[in-house]
Amino acid sequence: MSVARIAHRYAKSLIELSVSQNKLERTLEDVYSFQAAITNRDFYLFLKSPIIHSAKKLEVVDKLFGGKYDELTMAFMRILINKGREMFLPEITNEFIQEYKKYKHITTVHIATAAPISDDAIAAIRRKLAASSETDDNLEIKVSVNPNLLGGFVVEFDDQVYDASLQHKLNKLKKEFEDNLYISQIISR
Repeated sequence: MSVARIAHRYAKSLIELSVSQNKLERTLEDVYSFQAAITNRDFYLFLKSPIIHSAKKLEVVDKLFGGKYDELTMAFMRILINKGREMFLPEITNEFIQEYKKYKHITTVHIATAAPISDDAIAAIRRKLAASSETDDNLEIKVSVNPNLLGGFVVEFDDQVYDASLQHKLNKLKKEFEDNLYISQIISR
């Protein structure tokens, strides 16, 4: 079974359990906290290691997170470790966040610009996206600056890209010139 499929199944199970026990927001906090913990390379490699016995992993996870995380989250992590699925915890946490956003109807929109943009421009983009039928009810907007765009912006969400950057337009124009049969015939003479 693929890692994506395993992560999806466990994340979906955790979402359903959290919703049924009315602990979804608390579980989300724990997941974000765990994601921060696995940015530590040693801890990440510890979880992924097939050599370290599951009893040792359980002991470490209980010492690190016991009392800090909700009992539902801890029980879920213990089950994963006992089943030998702890190596998928980083992928499961990522998938959990995606499932949470789907459950709460949140669309994450990435906006890349050539230069920093004003809050008014972000608000205008937010209004346009909210009015469209392409996005969910709630928008989470992440803005980044990419000087390679030369000008304009790129908006990405749900596997869709709207590229209004100067770099994109230049590349498109360059391709049109390369594909122009008349010019290539003139040059070849």
